[in-house]
Amino acid sequence: MDGHTPGETVDMNSVAVVCRRAWNAVDPRDRTEMKSPAQTVIVHHTALRYCSNPCDSVPQLAHIQHMHLQERGFDDIGYNFLISGDGVVYEGRGWGIVGAHAKEHNFHSVGIAFMGNFNDELPSSESLSALLRLLHIGVLHGHVRPNFVLVGHRDVAKTACPGEHLYSLLPKLREQLQNH
Repeated sequence: MDGHTPGETVDMNSVAVVCRRAWNAVDPRDRTEMKSPAQTVIVHHTALRYCSNPCDSVPQLAHIQHMHLQERGFDDIGYNFLISGDGVVYEGRGWGIVGAHAKEHNFHSVGIAFMGNFNDELPSSESLSALLRLLHIGVLHGHVRPNFVLVGHRDVAKTACPGEHLYSLLPKLREQLQNH
């Protein structure tokens, strides 16, 4: 968990995604399908406790979903995917489903949240590598446009999200995405 950007030896053709059933997600109230592949990927942080193993991540996922359903009135957890510090990707709404993560941008974007508060923490190399692999797979399978734009939540809304430490790594991640 050194917080450095991932190395050049990332296997871009595989990423394990923990399905909703495996983390005991509640069924969504409603689902709206995206009409075309996402043109923007919006990176968030949960601004909660850093999670680096399933024992921490699964209860936090349930908490986030409950908060989004009950307190915010969303139809489901707001993010399409969430990534923990150990590099595990958890399915939120998943591919092709409109999220509730960035007002006025949800219909043409995918929202991916890193689990933790990255004003305080450095994202792990495992989580950054998982993001790169997930996006590569998303493009490969037609869920994300090949020329998509990677932004932080603060680029489209008045917020500190995804935290200073994660946001500062987005230029390097964009560069790595262009090289693959």
